[in-house]
Amino acid sequence: MNKAFVKETDQDDDDDVVQAPAIPPGSKNYMTPAGYQRIKDELLQLIDVERPEVVKVVHWAASNGDRSENGDYIYGKRRLREIDRRIRFLTKRLDLAEVVDPSVHHGSDQIFFGATVTYSNQHGDENTITIVGIDEFDPLKGKVSWISPIARTITKAREGDVVTLHTPTGVEELEILEVTYPAATS
Repeated sequence: MNKAFVKETDQDDDDDVVQAPAIPPGSKNYMTPAGYQRIKDELLQLIDVERPEVVKVVHWAASNGDRSENGDYIYGKRRLREIDRRIRFLTKRLDLAEVVDPSVHHGSDQIFFGATVTYSNQHGDENTITIVGIDEFDPLKGKVSWISPIARTITKAREGDVVTLHTPTGVEELEILEVTYPAATS
């Protein structure tokens, strides 16, 4: 149906879309096994549960007649577009995924993808972060993306090293206090 009849535009759908961080050109989408599984589970939930439910509602609403003033139909079609957009996004992210198991570095004191790092700044404040994939970052839980400035600065450093982080507010010296990796699961 022509969008002129249902008062919708493509722009309406894109207003509240949160842009995911871009993967650097020529890079892979590094993920931990847990992050990969979380995205895969979300994709399967959308395909197997949410989309079929919305399709049923849209089919029912379409059978009620006039679609131009049918809120269930209009909302359902909009929700289907959102679900389909998310399915395409997740599929692309999984296609580019390179699953990296951080437990292969268990016992190492050098920082790589998946490391949990405790560091202190020049003021003596201690912070603990875990380096994860672009789609897994959660700053409130101490998870930073491997492309973040802090992760790029400390990668390949070892316990006891002092590294220089360039921030918008100036230069900051960080001392690496501890590096840990999860133990391998059998």
